[in-house]
Amino acid sequence: MAREPRRARTSGPPVATPRSSGASRMVLPALIVVVAVAAAAAWLMLRTPSFAVERTTDRNVLLVTIDTLRADALGSYGSGVATPNLDRLAATGARFDFAHAHAVVTLPSHASMFTGLYPYEHGIRDNAGYRLDAGFDTMATLLKQAGFETGAFVGGFPLDQRFGLAGGFDEYDDRLGEFVTSVDFLVPSRRADAVADAALEWIDARRGRWFAWVHVFDPHAPYRPPEEWIARYPSSPYDAEVAWTDFALGRLFTRLDSEPRPTLVVVTSDHGEGLGEHGEETHGLFAYESTLRVPLIVSEVVPGGREVAGVTIDSAARHVDLLPTVLDAVGAPPGEGLPGSSLLDVIDAGGGDDRPAYFEALTSSIVRGWAPLRGVLVGREKYIDLPLQELYDLSADPAELRNLYPAEAERTEVMLNTLRTFDLTPPGAPGRESAEVRERMRALGYVSGGGAARRETYTEADDPKRLVELEHILHEATEDYYQGRYDEAIRKYAEVLERRPDTEDAYRYLAFVYWDIGRPDEAIAVLEQALRQGITSTEVRLRLAIYLGETGRAARAIALLEGTAGDDVEALNALGSAYANGGRVADAIATFERVLDLDPTSGLAHLNIGALKLQAGDLSGAEASLIRSVEVDPGLPGAYTALGALFERTGRVDQALEAWERAVALDPREYDALYNLTIALARAGRLNDAREVGRRFVATAPPAFYAADIEQIRRLIGGF
Repeated sequence: MAREPRRARTSGPPVATPRSSGASRMVLPALIVVVAVAAAAAWLMLRTPSFAVERTTDRNVLLVTIDTLRADALGSYGSGVATPNLDRLAATGARFDFAHAHAVVTLPSHASMFTGLYPYEHGIRDNAGYRLDAGFDTMATLLKQAGFETGAFVGGFPLDQRFGLAGGFDEYDDRLGEFVTSVDFLVPSRRADAVADAALEWIDARRGRWFAWVHVFDPHAPYRPPEEWIARYPSSPYDAEVAWTDFALGRLFTRLDSEPRPTLVVVTSDHGEGLGEHGEETHGLFAYESTLRVPLIVSEVVPGGREVAGVTIDSAARHVDLLPTVLDAVGAPPGEGLPGSSLLDVIDAGGGDDRPAYFEALTSSIVRGWAPLRGVLVGREKYIDLPLQELYDLSADPAELRNLYPAEAERTEVMLNTLRTFDLTPPGAPGRESAEVRERMRALGYVSGGGAARRETYTEADDPKRLVELEHILHEATEDYYQGRYDEAIRKYAEVLERRPDTEDAYRYLAFVYWDIGRPDEAIAVLEQALRQGITSTEVRLRLAIYLGETGRAARAIALLEGTAGDDVEALNALGSAYANGGRVADAIATFERVLDLDPTSGLAHLNIGALKLQAGDLSGAEASLIRSVEVDPGLPGAYTALGALFERTGRVDQALEAWERAVALDPREYDALYNLTIALARAGRLNDAREVGRRFVATAPPAFYAADIEQIRRLIGGF
């Protein structure tokens, strides 16, 4: 009989040539030509109206958010990257040159776009551990109330519907795949062309007014565009990603030409990318312009097209202005109590008054205990509140290379007082370190006394600028892992923890490396050390519970999660697996069904239910669940491993072989599929194929989990 699958584990670096003196005779004719061209351009501008948005209920709305897109990466913003589709929108619309996000990570930034609120108002302060409360009005809920059909098409896991942004959407397409290991350094995502195709299919089926949100993840690290774009930009994979993303979105924008009504198009990004500036390779640590300033294009596509001249707006725009702008454009009532305002009057006037903009970067504070970063923009002045304060004049110093503090101490104090008009209360952390959780950890012997208290004061030693070296070490350790330098990765993660024992993500990554190379006891010990250090976050408890359950300690895994999983899909999947490992099958199935109530697109939940039914002999029920699993998540290797076992048990050997081969193609480390495939190929008389697959299994399967199986396969392939 084929090995039945282990239950899927969840969630888891040209210069002009000088003219000769004889050329002076050409100056006057050249000047005449320049003047003539300028006059012609001015005449054309008088004939061509400037872009403006008509306020009308009879329109569609398309919001495109491009993850990790710097403002200066687009051709229309001065880049040398070819982005013709986005540039075309800017050429006939409004391009905002000074637009900013309020956060530098994906989920909080999108929450501000959709609610029109600052992060401290909507409560989402990081990508992990937060969920938008269902009580908030959003762009989707308000447009749905106004009679629009609504669809969302998401390219990256941080915007999975489990995080609360699906409210108000008729369709929320987040079919991204799941974490297939206990934790990974890469989050599930799908390419921009796949996202655009899904959006186009939905738009083609609409007959009335619609609102579509299209989110593409591709410019996000690691940069892996198609080969053609790498060849075009061999020295900059990031630029290649940007050019590819523009190409992938082209068909979507072209499709709007055939709509029977106008379509308002808003394009922006959630944040930028450091690309080495200020020592930041990616984003999330600092809030310099490289990651805080974003592109913003407001345009309109009308049936039959229209000839208008685009406008460039130099005055400030903010993500909290997007919701009021969209509501204004469709003639809907403005949202109540919103800090932003519509940009349509600003577009009409060609500019407007600058309004202060609040921003924050709290991930390293929440996850690592570093000093929280908050700041404010007033005009072209920018203040960053950290133990080592920063003040910049962006008009004279757009690269933020000259910190004016303390030479401008008086002006710094004015900016600090402006920042204090916003809410600077330390962020809450849903699902993290609640009194109930801490009491449970004490009962299990993990936390003694009061544990690590939340920091209220920070010193210069806690300033991210002083700790950026640790950020680099963490990135290096991740790269070491991907290159197979496991001992070096372990050494570097341990070094970070030696220097900053409150670095939560270093515990998780170190534990993952131990687990992935087959040293489960050390993985568990690392996470238990984190708990003893007072780090009782959901992510640490979740991973520890998974590891305990997979190593025969189901009761302790259940104790970690039972009663505290709440509506966290990953925690519930882990709890269900712990129930199953502990023999509580009914509780396991009920928990996985709860996951599907929260997230019907969870391939893992369907897989886990199918695996339990397969073990219980309910073959028809197992097949239905497993088929559904691959329907909602075609990239889930464990589902094909389970289907292979089902097919073999029901006499469909060829289909079993095909399913296991598919599983291994998706993940070469799908060890149960490798094992099953070796046995089945040998039984089918395909001895050379069996020997090849068997050698892969023996060479890669971790002995801590597969020692007996490795020995069995060695004997098998050695016998022929």
